[in-house]
Amino acid sequence: MAHSNTSPPLLHGHGLTLRLWDPGSEADVDAWLRGQSDDEFRRWNTPLMPVTDLDTARAHLRSKVEGAAQGTGTPFRVTDAGTGETLGQVGLNAVNRVMRSARVGYWVLPEARGRGVATGALDVVSRWALGEFGLHRLELDHADGHGVSCRIAERCGFRYEGTLRGATFAAGRHDAFRDMHLHARLSTDPDPNGEPE
Repeated sequence: MAHSNTSPPLLHGHGLTLRLWDPGSEADVDAWLRGQSDDEFRRWNTPLMPVTDLDTARAHLRSKVEGAAQGTGTPFRVTDAGTGETLGQVGLNAVNRVMRSARVGYWVLPEARGRGVATGALDVVSRWALGEFGLHRLELDHADGHGVSCRIAERCGFRYEGTLRGATFAAGRHDAFRDMHLHARLSTDPDPNGEPE
């Protein structure tokens, strides 16, 4: 199984380049803050660590990048391959090397929505995770009712596996819960685009 503790590679595809975020970059921290504080993001996600300003955004981003160094996760900044413009985020979380599994999540900045960014980024990171990175199972979950995320998951070969009852916080709250849909893609699943993994 391929694995090293070096920085994640640059990943390319669908006109996108995926690279590790840099908590020392003001532009990266600003983009992270905009993504995490966006109303549409907040409608479907309730972060454990609130991101409300540049300082909390930098601390949150630093914790994500440290996860990459420790092998527990990998946050990729999704950029336009031509211009380098930051479009969003896609990342692995809860990496379990024993079970060769991880969870994947993503968000897209408001100005980049409607361009297939989430679908392209999810496809690129899934191929890498289930190929070179050596995982067998990649899980994707989203709040019940988030139809756009459901369609993106299925388009990228993540089969719907069921509803997780009360599995995530309700929007903007840490004292109430809502259901999630669970999707997953295996390294042995047929490629959704008819191409070999």
